[in-house]
Amino acid sequence: GALLFLLQIILGGAIALYGGAGSPQWMSALHMVFSFVTLGGLLLAVLATYYEIQSRKSGSEINSINILSAISRSSLLRLALATGSLLFILLLSGTVLTNGNTNDVCAGWPLCGAGSGFPESFIGWLHLFHRFLVLSSAVLVVWLTAKTWRSRNTNAPLLVSSTSLLVLFSAQALLGAKLVEGYPVYLLGIHQATSVAAWGSVVLVVVIAYYSVLVPAGEKKPAPRSLGIKHLIKDFLMLTKPIVVLLLLVTTYAGMVIGARTWPSLSLTFWTLLGGFLAAGGSGAINQYIDRSDDGKMQRTQKRPIPAGRLTPAEGLAFGVGAALISFYIMVAFVNFLAALLTLAGIIYYVLIYSIYLKKTTVQNIVIGGGAGAIPPLVGWAAATGSLNVPALFLFAVVFMWTPPHFWALALVRRKDYARAGVPMLPVIRGEEETRWQIFIYTAALVALTLMLPVFGLGGAIYFVGAALLGIWILWSAWKVWKQGGNKLSWKMYRYSSMYLAFIFFVLMVDRLV
Repeated sequence: GALLFLLQIILGGAIALYGGAGSPQWMSALHMVFSFVTLGGLLLAVLATYYEIQSRKSGSEINSINILSAISRSSLLRLALATGSLLFILLLSGTVLTNGNTNDVCAGWPLCGAGSGFPESFIGWLHLFHRFLVLSSAVLVVWLTAKTWRSRNTNAPLLVSSTSLLVLFSAQALLGAKLVEGYPVYLLGIHQATSVAAWGSVVLVVVIAYYSVLVPAGEKKPAPRSLGIKHLIKDFLMLTKPIVVLLLLVTTYAGMVIGARTWPSLSLTFWTLLGGFLAAGGSGAINQYIDRSDDGKMQRTQKRPIPAGRLTPAEGLAFGVGAALISFYIMVAFVNFLAALLTLAGIIYYVLIYSIYLKKTTVQNIVIGGGAGAIPPLVGWAAATGSLNVPALFLFAVVFMWTPPHFWALALVRRKDYARAGVPMLPVIRGEEETRWQIFIYTAALVALTLMLPVFGLGGAIYFVGAALLGIWILWSAWKVWKQGGNKLSWKMYRYSSMYLAFIFFVLMVDRLV
């Protein structure tokens, strides 16, 4: 590994001396080969160490089977090796063609010319051969992914890697087609990064499949599904938390209209909302994987697909990761780069910062974690305008301030559930009375913020009147929760606050359009 890394540095220096694009194509191809082999070796070393540690912890032994015997025993390993080999050739040919700046030779898609003609030169035929490799690799990638999903797989790393491979490979082909059509230069960097990620995914599948032969299975396979495809689709939809996602999409679309001051095109609306749905839904699925143990302890969540056993944790995680990846590439290919980055930031915020770190460690989990749910209106604004400014940040602030009283109202109703699961929600740690007071305080601050928006260029008379009426309504609900208490009023506050957020964005949309 150290030798390959050193050779890679030497080749990189030689390419730089030649002037980058002016260097011989073989040199760039060899540099890519060393890079991919080094990455593959690094992943192999990491996984080998991981399996060694796990086998020692469990007291099991790694079987001493050579690679040829393992290949003969595992059809999955054979398929993974074939897929990885073909993908490596595909990536190599793509590197040669990209560094040769030969896209104009075969500028159409899927054929040359206007997309239906044949090339007139060797390089043109090489482009077509590369596209044939894309098709062949696609067949193997789909086959490999289907094979890992065919049974109720409990191997989360394997299922996530194969699902990611399918998404990354598809995204690479999509971005390749976009590059041929003359899309922005940043797509080239994302296309190359996607190639590396796809290669890393197939290496992971190969190594995990190999160790699946070496390491005895320590987890019992679940029973086959007894329900049909409709129930399976419904379970995957439940993983996305569709009711929560719907409200996020409302704020996303409102951000588009408010930012552009006009109705966005149907095409832009479709891709932005589809990307937003997959981002929020994928994040929700990953969150349910992380919280699967806690969900089983809570009455509100114990019937979710994973704790109820209708989906394996591996299936839930793989679905969530796949949806999140797809959302990013949809935004990159069909919306714009800023919207894609904001979408990715929202996913990372919700999964890493909130779900993994904040939720179980601090009573301020909802307050700080509210930033994840406040990003969608920024995504909508960026999708419609291609930029962000100060007024857009106030949309973020509105959702950020709305989140604590909304979820604390739910936490009051479900405080026993949260206590059983060990989630330090405000009513569990500081009591019901303090929570009711905090709901009122945050609601008052939220209403004050919404009434200040016209000062910063968001909304006029129509919005101000609407925001004032809505503010009186939600403040009255929060006041009753504070003074009277009870689960019934808290539940109403939870429901009313959802409607309040939708209405406040609707009124702002109307004002901007009028």
